[in-house]
Amino acid sequence: MFKFSIHTCIGLLCLFLAAAGCKAPEATTAIENRLVPASYDNSKNTTNTGTIPWRTFFTDKNLVNLIDTALKNNQELLTTLQEVEIARNDIRFKQGPLLPTVGARAGVGVEKVGRYTSQGAGDASTEIKPGKEMPDPLGDFTVAVFANWEADIWKKLRNAKKAAVTRYLSTVEGKNFVLTNLIAEVANSYYELQALDNQLVIVRQNIGLQKNALEIVKIQKEATRVTELAVQKFEAEVLKSQSMEYEVMQKIKETENRINFLLGRFPQPITRDNSNFVNALPPEVSSGIPSQLLANRPDIKQAELELAAAKLDVKVARAEFYPSPGISAAVGLQAFNPTYLVKLPESILYSLAGDLAGPLINRNAIKAEFNNANARQLQAMYNYERTILNAYLEVSTQLSNISNLEKNYDLKRKQVDALTRSIDISNDLFRNARADYLEVLMTQRDALEAKLELIDTKQQQLSAVINIYRGLGGGWH
Repeated sequence: MFKFSIHTCIGLLCLFLAAAGCKAPEATTAIENRLVPASYDNSKNTTNTGTIPWRTFFTDKNLVNLIDTALKNNQELLTTLQEVEIARNDIRFKQGPLLPTVGARAGVGVEKVGRYTSQGAGDASTEIKPGKEMPDPLGDFTVAVFANWEADIWKKLRNAKKAAVTRYLSTVEGKNFVLTNLIAEVANSYYELQALDNQLVIVRQNIGLQKNALEIVKIQKEATRVTELAVQKFEAEVLKSQSMEYEVMQKIKETENRINFLLGRFPQPITRDNSNFVNALPPEVSSGIPSQLLANRPDIKQAELELAAAKLDVKVARAEFYPSPGISAAVGLQAFNPTYLVKLPESILYSLAGDLAGPLINRNAIKAEFNNANARQLQAMYNYERTILNAYLEVSTQLSNISNLEKNYDLKRKQVDALTRSIDISNDLFRNARADYLEVLMTQRDALEAKLELIDTKQQQLSAVINIYRGLGGGWH
């Protein structure tokens, strides 16, 4: 009879396993497209500026000091580091279910059952010792150690841990991506500040020239060679340039505060050297080949790891359709009187049990979670492909930008040289009554605008190099 019961149990277990696991749905396999063009401009040179450490790439000591401060104090970066720590702790959390849960329990209780019940009637007639009945109410004192363990035969728990590890690595890449953006933002703001400083110098120089021209026009008016209209025109031009001076000063203050915000500190002066800004040569850039982006760009590696974690989540969700075998055990001491706890072996308790738990009929919640995991996997795949496409387009755009800005800067420099010479020429012609005062005004105005645009173009050149350095994956080394 006992043998038949064992066989019956085994048969029932097999039937249970078959019923619970036969209808697990198949997951949609997400096959990402990792293909990128062979080159940016038909070049096969694999030298890549993105692999250069940022301390080597940036040679301005003042800028390097600012970046160092930002890496220590920037709140966004510090927040990202806590996300990394949270992901690391999640690995420990997912590790727990793989190991047996072992605990200790000590309990004290009391129980009073009804006299006219099956338990009450039985207890009342039970003798503990000759002539002594069962205590009423009945105490319960327990000291025990227990353990529970789920056998991970479907790799549900192991895949959940792998997903946690993968997401931890993803947060590390996310931190690296924040680093690249932070360094690029500090550098861009620093060069913007230098450009504004140089524009302020040019505006003030122009104000001096305009004031000199205004004095000449006033003398010309006294000699009745020009009218009051010319004087008012020149005076208005001086006032316009003085107004522009305050606009530039405000932009300088805003840029300084932006840098201080990135550095995680309250407003204070930004140390910089503006002496050679106009003649500064942007660093040479080597773009390498597009396939290097997959290994160099932290955002691409982050998206790749998120995709890998999403695929593991699908496996975990699919394993929920199968029954989970578990083992539980306990051993300890139990008695209705604490003095009997040490009376062995009568007070010893122990248990050992195995069970299978799995869905049979209502599996809608599990199906919904599986479908969600499958959809998140596809989302992660599309995001990965979009990140690769965006990275390639960023580099391609900045390469074109660098080339066009170089030609643009050369033309604007020639324009500035020509207009600077024309200022002296127009002033001489005006003194000799061979040029109208409006020609002098327009020449000074055009020269000012050209000089400001030249500074702006130089700043765009430096920013383009910084942006392509970031685009190639530089800045986190």
